[in-house]
Amino acid sequence: MDLSVAPVRAAADPVKLQKAAQDFEAMAIGQLLAPMFDTVDTAHGLFGGGAGEETWKPMLIAEFGKHIAAHGGFGLAAPIMAAMLRMQESQPPDRMRQSP
Repeated sequence: MDLSVAPVRAAADPVKLQKAAQDFEAMAIGQLLAPMFDTVDTAHGLFGGGAGEETWKPMLIAEFGKHIAAHGGFGLAAPIMAAMLRMQESQPPDRMRQSP
């Protein structure tokens, strides 16, 4: 027996979409900043470089990206969110089916 259920489309949660778009922008900014930090000679800096500093550097760069994105960023979050909304609207509704 095949019981079809009416099409169900989950409503887009604008808060979650905005957060996802901002998180994506933060990640992109971090990727753009990473090469810049590869050129910095930390051996003569305040903390002296070393393995510990190299271990924490990716997390520091990610936090810089999050901070920049949270304070205006490069303006990527708005078009990314608009694209996610368009993609969601163009998707056909899911159909749930029950197995016999």
